[in-house]
Amino acid sequence: MAHVTSTKIKSGIIEIEFFHEAQNSLPSDILKQLAEHILDAGSMTEVLIIILKSGGERTFCAGASFTELISIQEFDAGQQFFSGFAHVINAIRTCGKIVIGRVQGKAIGGGVGLAAAVDYCFATQQASVKLSELAVGIGPFVVGPAVQRKVGLSAFSQMTINATELYSANWAREKGLFADVFETIEEMDTAVYSLADKLNSSNPEALKLLKGIFWEGTDHWDKLLFERAGLSGKLVLSDFTKNALAKFAAKP
Repeated sequence: MAHVTSTKIKSGIIEIEFFHEAQNSLPSDILKQLAEHILDAGSMTEVLIIILKSGGERTFCAGASFTELISIQEFDAGQQFFSGFAHVINAIRTCGKIVIGRVQGKAIGGGVGLAAAVDYCFATQQASVKLSELAVGIGPFVVGPAVQRKVGLSAFSQMTINATELYSANWAREKGLFADVFETIEEMDTAVYSLADKLNSSNPEALKLLKGIFWEGTDHWDKLLFERAGLSGKLVLSDFTKNALAKFAAKP
């Protein structure tokens, strides 16, 4: 069953997990819950560290729900759907807590956006990345600022333009998306929880101040990301995108 859950694994550390049976894709209800869980954790004075993860062992996140994309028939619905990604990114940005990402497998589209939005991200060798939006006639407009902020304009442009290419986890590490890459999930988890423990013993005020510094210059994202959601909401209604989505849906 699709879900978002929050689990306090010890004092000061909370783990937020999302899961969807379709390769951890993100429909609007999961996006809404994810943003709410992150903001709730941010409001807890006793919490210093958030670990963001997905369920399963294969795909971290396949991006936007394909089923929901196909169903969009009007601009407002499209803008609202893509705004779900804006809400999650802005929740990570403004929650006031250090967010550690745990990427166990492929990250596609919006999944790359999640990996880019966290403050520190670990991955496995299986965590190849792809910004696939242009292949279906839209673009990574909402997640783009988060991705570009982390990997730079050159790497972001490369991923955006070559939208059918999977880039390796090592490539993503070289570009700054991942802090470290491990052979196994077990090795990655050891690093995730070790770092969380170290940060949990740090000065809470220092962590809060550092979070603000990490995100300097992004206050305008409250407006920018929702404007970008409008671009995607318009394009998803185009004949080009509808035809592209139909072709993908027809594949065996």
